[in-house]
Amino acid sequence: MKSCFAVSLSLYYYFFFFFFFIFFITFCTGLVPNYLNHVCPNTTLFTPNSTYQSNLDALLSSLSSAASNSTNGFANASAGQNPPNQVYGLFLCRGDLGAVMCSDCVATGKQEILERCPNQRVSVIWYTECMLRYSNEYIFSVMEVQPNLILYNTGNVASTVTDVTLFMELLGSTLNDVAARASTGGSGKKVAVAQGDLTSSQKLYTFAQCTPDLTASDCATCLLYAMGNLVQGKQGGRVLSPSCNVRYEFSPFYDASALPAPPPPAPASLPPAPMTGPTGKSNKSTVTTIAITVSVGSVMVLLFLACCLLRRKGMKTYEASKEKASLQFDLATIQSVTNYFSPANKLGEGGFGEVFQGRLPDGQQIAVKRLSQTSRQGDEEFKNEVMLVVKLQHRNLVRLLGFCLEGYEKLLAYEFVPNKNLDYFLFDPQKSGQLNWPLRYKIIFGIARGLLYLHEDSRLRIIHRDLKCSNILLDNEMIPKISYFGMARIFGVNQTQANTNKIVGTFGYMSPEYAMHGEFLVKSDVYSFGILLLEIICGKRNNYYHQLDGGEYLASYAWNQWRDGKPLEVLDPAIMDSYSRDEALRCLHICLLCIQEDPAVRPTMVTIVLMLSSNSISPPSPQHPAFFVRSRMQRLSIPMKELELDQSPRRAMPSSTNGMSVTELYPR
Repeated sequence: MKSCFAVSLSLYYYFFFFFFFIFFITFCTGLVPNYLNHVCPNTTLFTPNSTYQSNLDALLSSLSSAASNSTNGFANASAGQNPPNQVYGLFLCRGDLGAVMCSDCVATGKQEILERCPNQRVSVIWYTECMLRYSNEYIFSVMEVQPNLILYNTGNVASTVTDVTLFMELLGSTLNDVAARASTGGSGKKVAVAQGDLTSSQKLYTFAQCTPDLTASDCATCLLYAMGNLVQGKQGGRVLSPSCNVRYEFSPFYDASALPAPPPPAPASLPPAPMTGPTGKSNKSTVTTIAITVSVGSVMVLLFLACCLLRRKGMKTYEASKEKASLQFDLATIQSVTNYFSPANKLGEGGFGEVFQGRLPDGQQIAVKRLSQTSRQGDEEFKNEVMLVVKLQHRNLVRLLGFCLEGYEKLLAYEFVPNKNLDYFLFDPQKSGQLNWPLRYKIIFGIARGLLYLHEDSRLRIIHRDLKCSNILLDNEMIPKISYFGMARIFGVNQTQANTNKIVGTFGYMSPEYAMHGEFLVKSDVYSFGILLLEIICGKRNNYYHQLDGGEYLASYAWNQWRDGKPLEVLDPAIMDSYSRDEALRCLHICLLCIQEDPAVRPTMVTIVLMLSSNSISPPSPQHPAFFVRSRMQRLSIPMKELELDQSPRRAMPSSTNGMSVTELYPR
């Protein structure tokens, strides 16, 4: 009996030290992450030892520190206060990984992203275990599908699977399943996995994950886009983007037990097992063994903790602080930065007042909108509206930085957008060539995402009511930003329509139900988006053909060409050398769906973004669109001046104009 007990004790010590060694190696030293790829556009650089670099270093250290304590494998942070030195960043670890492996991956990425993308303001790096990215643009809760990384197994499915059709059906169903479950999230993660059986011995494993800061609709859109870009007919593949990733393989590549799952049924209670053991001298041996085990175990635990503390101490940790700047500017500052509203600083004007360019003491350029004294908004309403709109943070919306309310002055300070507006490029024969098809498609997609944010994903549902080319600003990377919220109406979350006795907006972009009956709804913005999309495709204003022959508008011309089987006849000649036939036809199809007369059959912005993101969705056939002709226009009882707000010939703008047309922030 003693011999048997001695053997058991020896085995106990052996297994104790063996497992502790594995535990020590795994959790204290970590595993080296598997590098996949990186992207740094090389479009905007920062100067070494600059403020931006200091902010970037603080940001990456903050993210690395956050990874060591992350419970959901995700965190975002920012460093610096104002552009152009403010930097935003985030990381996403694979949903089945623990905190240590996640921390190791982010720590590695923190070092390698600076080595692989030196002096870059925008970068992203992918590993099998995590993704790390940063940008000088606001990226939180913003869906990004570009740039992306597409990987696939070189082996063909046909060489492994006997029934390829069954494989494709199983792949499609499991991918749809994980995309649906991942988009709804759970336990702080937007991740899901699925396992399907091809045969009794052959299985298919699928995986989908989004950054947890995305809305359900944005996550679904991103995953749908990624699924549409998977290479067909391979034994495995994956698509990684800044906001989501999908993957499938024939062998398990994730730990399903580490992912959220419904709790299993509770087992029946069992009585505790009786404690039995040797007595006498054997009992003394047992006590001795326990004492030795506890002592050795305690020493090992202390060594483990000391190692980890030293390892963590070896990393510099910073907290990227984002000081909460006051939204209110004093009048003296605004007067100073605009040279007392000098005509030389004037960018333009509209019914709301004038817009001036300025530069703050820290170097940040701003566009200051000076509301006219005839504005009907009271001081409290003005402040409340500013506080609401300033929270609209989206890459495709112009950003409100602050306001000034002193005496009779009501001033709004916006980010300065250097490339004027879409109108400036699109309808100028000398400049339209700069907008090739890939750039136009990027602009179309950005506008759609911004409008989707207003309709579905912002804190309140917002209807813009004046979406048009001159209200789409373009930044230095030609990223579109929806501006001019002077006519916007704020709805409750469940509200979809309202009525007004005063029609304001731009004729040609207004939906028929709004222009003739004063009824505006979410689908009214969809109609305006359709007209805007048509102008981008054709490179002509909505009234171009009406001006030529006195009767037909661009919408009716496009419909006739579509109906007669000649849709490509409407394309802007400036894009003939760069356009994608499939994308152009899809955009024209979406446009005709948006401008249908019945609002109920127009698609929502969620559907539009999905149709723009993936070729797997087949849009329905469009019905005869709604468009104005002269006889209908004459029946409108609304004064033309009111309808054509901001449609009068524009004043010449200085070369530095950004085409600001954002105006009063009060609903009408």
